[in-house]
Amino acid sequence: MNKPKVAFICVHNSCRSQMAEAISKLYASDVFEAFSAGTETKPEINPDAVSAIKKLYHVDMRDTQYPKLLADIPPVDVVITMGCNVSCPYLPSRYREDWGLEDPTGKDEDAFIETAKAIERKVLELKGKIHDIV
Repeated sequence: MNKPKVAFICVHNSCRSQMAEAISKLYASDVFEAFSAGTETKPEINPDAVSAIKKLYHVDMRDTQYPKLLADIPPVDVVITMGCNVSCPYLPSRYREDWGLEDPTGKDEDAFIETAKAIERKVLELKGKIHDIV
């Protein structure tokens, strides 16, 4: 049986959605496939997000991920929006959820670490319920 595909989406695919992809690949790859994407991309993943994920999880997102557009990922079963302050991107799916996470961009390291830990909690919750929602 194929694992459900989950897309973490944000406008720029440079911070929270990338963090969610990395954490999901670390903690939930046995249950679902994780992708991240946006309607626009930045030239690189937010360096502060890269630093926080490396510090907490010993994963360098620059080695394993890159900013992607919605068209760059396969069709997905679940869409998780990160809490866009503007109109969140639309991607067809069987289930959709908004995590309402504030963007830590421009804030200190503690804000990025707090965001990463919130994402980790939500990824683990999603892992536990995914077979009930798809």
